[in-house]
Amino acid sequence: MEEMLTAAFWVSVAQIIAIDILLGGDNAVVIALACRRLPEHQRARGIFWGVVGAIGLRLVLIFFALHLLELPWLKVVGAMLLVWIGVKLMLPEDEDGGHGAIDASATLFGAVRTVVVADAVMSVDNVLAVAGAAHGDMNLVVFGILVSIPIIVWGSRLVLALMDRFPFVITLGGALLGWIAGGMLVSDLATAAWSAAHLPHAHVSAGAVGALLVVVFGRWLGRRRAPAARRVREIPLE
Repeated sequence: MEEMLTAAFWVSVAQIIAIDILLGGDNAVVIALACRRLPEHQRARGIFWGVVGAIGLRLVLIFFALHLLELPWLKVVGAMLLVWIGVKLMLPEDEDGGHGAIDASATLFGAVRTVVVADAVMSVDNVLAVAGAAHGDMNLVVFGILVSIPIIVWGSRLVLALMDRFPFVITLGGALLGWIAGGMLVSDLATAAWSAAHLPHAHVSAGAVGALLVVVFGRWLGRRRAPAARRVREIPLE
């Protein structure tokens, strides 16, 4: 209980909620697509159990991720993956939003199964990011995700609209993932001693470099892809 009174605890909670919103925004879309063929009286139940199943699966995956990240070099690998996830967050999405393969079901069980399977495929980025922000504290993970559930369910569409209207929100999200990746890199069992000895304020320094790397590389790659995408759209159809 005393831990909840510290500023570090609430900073980590805020990071987890931000990650869940930024990387979990697709959940509401997936749930809606999976439940769209259900009878009207079953849609609320489909949404409820879809959310319960997706969150439960994510907690299990994060539990294993927290333990795996205690092995040497795995945080280094996780940090590199998280940097790439942050870069991908900043790139323009495909026109179909990546949800073209989500199948709707006419049964409640089928809809819930679709949501859980889709979330398992899409949760790698979220699991890595939350595990990095939690610093090995499963209680913090559970608390942060429970707080974020209503935000994900009811607020994801608003957040997505804000991202479309204010691109800097996406940039801030990418920078946050880069910051967490930098912290993971210098806190790995294989790198922590060297980082503490050679880097002043290692966690802050590495976090700042990680955030800068994601933003700079993400914008550069986005500018390179934009002309290519325009050329593809301009190719006349025969």
